Amino acid sequence: MNVKTALRKYVMVIATVAVIIFFTIATKGALLYPQNVSNVIAQNAYVFVLAAGMLLCILTGGNIDLSVGSVVCLVGAVGGTLMCNKNLPIGLCILIMIAVGLLIGVWQGYLVAYLRVPPFIATLAGMLMWRGLSNVILQGLTISPMPDGFLNMFNSYVPDFNPATQFNETSFIVGLVLCVAIVGYKFKARVTRSRKGYENPSLTSEIITDVILVAVIMFFMTKLSNYKGIPVILIWVVVIVSIYAYITSKTTIGRHLYAVGGNQKATRLSGINTKRVFFFAYCNMAFLSAVTAMIVMARLNSANPTAGTNYEMDAIGSCFIGGASAYGGSGTIGGVMIGAILMGVLNLGMSIMGVDANLQKVVKGAVLLAAVIFDVVSKKQQD
Repeated sequence: MNVKTALRKYVMVIATVAVIIFFTIATKGALLYPQNVSNVIAQNAYVFVLAAGMLLCILTGGNIDLSVGSVVCLVGAVGGTLMCNKNLPIGLCILIMIAVGLLIGVWQGYLVAYLRVPPFIATLAGMLMWRGLSNVILQGLTISPMPDGFLNMFNSYVPDFNPATQFNETSFIVGLVLCVAIVGYKFKARVTRSRKGYENPSLTSEIITDVILVAVIMFFMTKLSNYKGIPVILIWVVVIVSIYAYITSKTTIGRHLYAVGGNQKATRLSGINTKRVFFFAYCNMAFLSAVTAMIVMARLNSANPTAGTNYEMDAIGSCFIGGASAYGGSGTIGGVMIGAILMGVLNLGMSIMGVDANLQKVVKGAVLLAAVIFDVVSKKQQD
């Protein structure tokens, strides 16, 4: 891999590091305070979850789902009403919230996949309908507070096995175990490739990559150890991201998503049911929106009429900034997570600096535009 190819491949990683360095200097180190590092996770968990689902929609040909923020609001309105006003069991409320999300996904997936309504129109209609319905349910009012049992599922911290110390030893040990597991897995994969006669990347470059990865993980976990430890929401995010990384890279439906985005007509002629692929993508997006609604309700400790506003833009922006093609057919969960981290750092950094909210939108819009222009120009050069 030459320098030009490496720069193109890791441009967003480099950009993210540069942004972190810039805001660290601009905020005089405040960006990397342990509490702020923890806040990046808590405040942007919804972006990670929604972006994972949005990637699947984008893979089908650059399609997007504009309704996710409204679905978050509607599912939250239903859940808040059932938990706080009707006093139903938390487990039952969660099942109903997921069911509501799936029903919306079935409806929008059917419109897109089988009635061939353009995704932009189908989800734009959903954005208006679900937001309006959520306001009807809430009657313009905020429902709070949420039950403690529900809050503990999403908005708490993993207990430290040695609470007598201020330094959270559990977080630090988890970081060490994670580093050993990652390095061990990569070493095993390298040995397996060698045994099968496959080409391996340069040993030097892999060692350098592993050292940087271990350093980043331990730095991050040390910061968490100096605050309250591992947020439970981080576990949710890691589990969801891992599942979708596996789906997109190791499963048949994942390969079908890429194939549809690459050439829908050829994919259909090869015998793949492209309608089912579209249906799956939009059902899955609504399901993750329902999960996000729970995360947001726990974070805000309420269900309110403005929940989810502009969430679709953050998810779409994270995907394109993370390398997903505007034409579909390419993009990875890892890249999308880098995009989500960049968005989170931008949000937190500008907030710490006291940048006006309207100017923050200008900056995020400019970053998104730059990422898409880079994708378009790179594609033209490859052609």
